[in-house]
Amino acid sequence: MDNDQISRDGVAEPSDRGPAHSAGALADLAGLAYFEVDAERNLIAISPALERLTGFSADEMMGRSCLTVIRCSECLKGCGVFRHGDVRDVRLTIYREDGSELEVMKSGKVFRDAAGQITGAIEVVEPVVAAGQGTQGGRAELDVLLQGLGREYVLASERLEVVGHSVGLPAQLGTTPEELRGKPLSELLGRDLFGEDSRLRGAIAAGERREGLRAFLPVAGGTPRPVSLSIGPLDSSDACGGVDGKVIIMIRPEEEADARQVPAFEGIVARSPAMQRIFRVIELLRDNDSTVLVTGESGTGKELVARALHVNSHRSAGPFVAVNCAAIPSELLESELFGHARGAFTGAVKDRAGRFELADGGTLFLDEIGDLALNLQAKLLRFLQEHTFERVGETRTRKVDVRVIAATNVNLVRAVAERRFREDLYYRLRVVPIEIPPLRDRREDLELLIRFFLDGIGDERRRALRLAPSASRALLTYPWPGNVRELQNALEYATTVCEGQTIHIRDLPQEVGRHSSEASGRADPWSGSASGAGLDELAASVDALDPAARAGTSQPVRVDSNGRDMASGPDLTPMEAAEAARIREALERARFRRADAARQLGISRTTLWRKMKQYRL
Repeated sequence: MDNDQISRDGVAEPSDRGPAHSAGALADLAGLAYFEVDAERNLIAISPALERLTGFSADEMMGRSCLTVIRCSECLKGCGVFRHGDVRDVRLTIYREDGSELEVMKSGKVFRDAAGQITGAIEVVEPVVAAGQGTQGGRAELDVLLQGLGREYVLASERLEVVGHSVGLPAQLGTTPEELRGKPLSELLGRDLFGEDSRLRGAIAAGERREGLRAFLPVAGGTPRPVSLSIGPLDSSDACGGVDGKVIIMIRPEEEADARQVPAFEGIVARSPAMQRIFRVIELLRDNDSTVLVTGESGTGKELVARALHVNSHRSAGPFVAVNCAAIPSELLESELFGHARGAFTGAVKDRAGRFELADGGTLFLDEIGDLALNLQAKLLRFLQEHTFERVGETRTRKVDVRVIAATNVNLVRAVAERRFREDLYYRLRVVPIEIPPLRDRREDLELLIRFFLDGIGDERRRALRLAPSASRALLTYPWPGNVRELQNALEYATTVCEGQTIHIRDLPQEVGRHSSEASGRADPWSGSASGAGLDELAASVDALDPAARAGTSQPVRVDSNGRDMASGPDLTPMEAAEAARIREALERARFRRADAARQLGISRTTLWRKMKQYRL
């Protein structure tokens, strides 16, 4: 497979030279954990499912030895796929990126050119689901494999009519294979996606691939089931099961609605102790009309807290009126808040009620209260004390029943000290103070918020979206100076530029990805070395163990009777050989985690890495 056939998601995609083979396209669209290597056993394709299974990112692994992903002592002895040409359900123990063990069944097959020379291989990895129970040995039928994964598929003609399908699909639909054959995809999966005027039809006709499209599959005797669709072209010369189809549609079940629900309090997604305390305060104020001052950095959700206070109060049936004091010029803000009489100023052609009157019986939310002019601060203070006010240009005193909630990201204590904010008003506003912590101080909420926003964006755009491990790590380690608002905007951006179903680190805003790169290169407190270098170092060290990966090197390779690389070079002294053996044993005990191996050996990670290079480990 050519390098230009590798998609942005790190999986094989049809190139301009022609559609994918049916088996590869089905396996790809089915979400199987697989990888493809070239003749030197360097990775040229990694599926998103394999990223999730191993914890390694395609961004980091592409072009490296396959041993950087499948870290297994048996694989170090020699590649069974390259040696035998075809292997089925070989049980192995591999180590994931975090060092944890995983029992898997691995199958693979080599590719050969017209002269019979090996040009590469494809291997599929499946986790062993229970002790003593692997995958079904010798699966000859792809339908059986897909059924076990909960997948179905449809083959369609150029006219987007069903010409083939997985064995179990008719039963799910409550129909027969004869009735299903010839059915338009617009009837089966919806006109929004496959109707005559849909943009998707044009993309399919152009041979493009689409992933993560949401649709509803009709179910026999039940409610239509939400599913995720992946669509790709198919070469009719390589027919699947004898069926001449042009398009493959892989159908995955969507997660159940209950499983996708994110815990929220009145629309606020959080589980951190700090936010739970705020929720408790909101509940305690249910029957209390005390003025509340909500403080916190920009983007933390101050208006959401204000709305939650209103909804959980006895005023919930009344209006909630919000005013941003910083967004309205000060000369107009008095009229906006308190209203004006006809003729009060140029342009006042009739009487007008202000926001206080509009909020009568409910709640008035004054956002950015720190930007309120001093003359308006005095008028607001009078209202808080007496619940009365006058319209601009009017002497009649009016009285309304309004609860005031104020919010600001300004340090009002400093503003009081600098005489920019009235001290008496400050204490009138903060009868009940609520301070919302920044997102960087409540990282327990990050994962929930990411899932909440991705689900919402996916529902809106009818796409099933997921994060690659590298993107997830970047989102979880970024400090989010713009808080929740910045996080939401970052995910909106990522889903806009993401071409597939998986969001990679390259799809995130530059500042998020750049911070992740910088953080990965910072000193590791355990060793004083650059912690982010570990993955590159591991890749280099595993490449050194693989004779095929370094076929072009001039240095000799010494191996023992089991095919293991002695990793020493030609002039290893007995003392050096003993040290190399100790390091190798420590690495194997630590499951190839360099920091743990260094601690076992009583040396720093920097020293360990230097010795690994010296002994070619």
